[in-house]
Amino acid sequence: MQAFAAVYLLAVRRARAIGLAWARRIGTIAGMTNFADKALIAERKMRELFPPTPLQRNDHLSARFGADIWLKREDLSPVRSYKIRGAFNAMRKVLAADPGKNLFVCASAGNHAQGVAFAARHFGARAVIFMPVTTPQQKIDKTRIFGKDSVEIRLVGDYFDDTLAAAQAYCGEAGACFLAPFNDPDVIEGQASVAVEMLDQIGTVPDIVVLPVGGGGLGAGIKTYLGEAAPDVDLRYVEPAGGASLMAALAAGHPVSLSKVDTFVDGAAVARVGELTFEALADVPLDHVLTAPEDRICVTILEMLNVEGIVLEPAGALAVDALGELAKQIRGKTVVCITSGGNFDFERLPEVKERAQRYSGLKKYFLLRLPQRPGALRDFLEILGPDDDIARFEYLKKSARNFGTVLIGIETKAPENFQRLFARLEENGFTYTDVTEDELIGEFIL
Repeated sequence: MQAFAAVYLLAVRRARAIGLAWARRIGTIAGMTNFADKALIAERKMRELFPPTPLQRNDHLSARFGADIWLKREDLSPVRSYKIRGAFNAMRKVLAADPGKNLFVCASAGNHAQGVAFAARHFGARAVIFMPVTTPQQKIDKTRIFGKDSVEIRLVGDYFDDTLAAAQAYCGEAGACFLAPFNDPDVIEGQASVAVEMLDQIGTVPDIVVLPVGGGGLGAGIKTYLGEAAPDVDLRYVEPAGGASLMAALAAGHPVSLSKVDTFVDGAAVARVGELTFEALADVPLDHVLTAPEDRICVTILEMLNVEGIVLEPAGALAVDALGELAKQIRGKTVVCITSGGNFDFERLPEVKERAQRYSGLKKYFLLRLPQRPGALRDFLEILGPDDDIARFEYLKKSARNFGTVLIGIETKAPENFQRLFARLEENGFTYTDVTEDELIGEFIL
């Protein structure tokens, strides 16, 4: 009877979201694979913990792209990310199978840790959370607040691999249950509840869903659920350019480990997509996966903050950031973007602004060869335009030299202003080198 009720609920929700055509297919639905049923149950159980996250139409983005664009606001969950879903569902199923197995372990420096902590407190279970020594204090404090007395935090290792090894070793010694952040069937099932809520809330079938990818748990869950509940929905997956592990896996035909990962998009910068998650994503067309440059993501973060008042972490901005690349494909269509998280540390705001300005062409750094004579600096300053502002100036006069090198950062209001500035420098005999894109100097500056 309970199984029939779950199937009936699935049919009702599909009919509501997709139209009466689904209602005529209840017999077919009853014979479908049971992932959708499990996702529906997970979503229903989740209501013990928190209400559905909002699905909001965004007028700004809709007008900009000529489409009907909605944001599934996972940044408004109790822990400000969707990670609470997988952690809750995995913990729920372990405790249902064995109520005495109430010690859980995870390794995380961010959203997964907070989700595990929140779920442990809810279930009255114990969780030992391993975090790198380098984890920002803000994330440590938030994890402790969410877990309260249910959580013990252990800071181990400078790098995550060391943290993970320590967590797994402890897990074996203590006989605890290890909660993986994405490579786990119950976690994937829990993340699918995002799509369950979305179809229930939107009242129609979106044409396209754009979602971020890190380890692949969210992508695997949403793809599998929609494949059963709304197979006509088109999916686009967005990875950070410095951590495109899904694209690498699709190209190779199996998960591969990236030799280098840019950790700026810390919520999605994963060196290797999960084995289980890749099973669900293995047939994704390669051209359905987009990569977002880290500096461009910063532009999107600032735009959403300044225009919409929405705080998104770098991973949470991935789906919105990809809309520009999808502009021709989404015009006139109904699009849902999964804003997956909002755990943004505002101490990072100066870096985000810096990277956004550089990507937009509004800020450049260059090395200027300056004559070591009185008045040389004044000559340079007179070359600057009315909208050119010196943001950085580093110079140390060298004795017994005719010229010295100056590191200069210039901010301006329009990218074309730099063309005029560089032309005037050359006309006046100044030698300079644009080092804005130099990675080594960039690391020093930031």
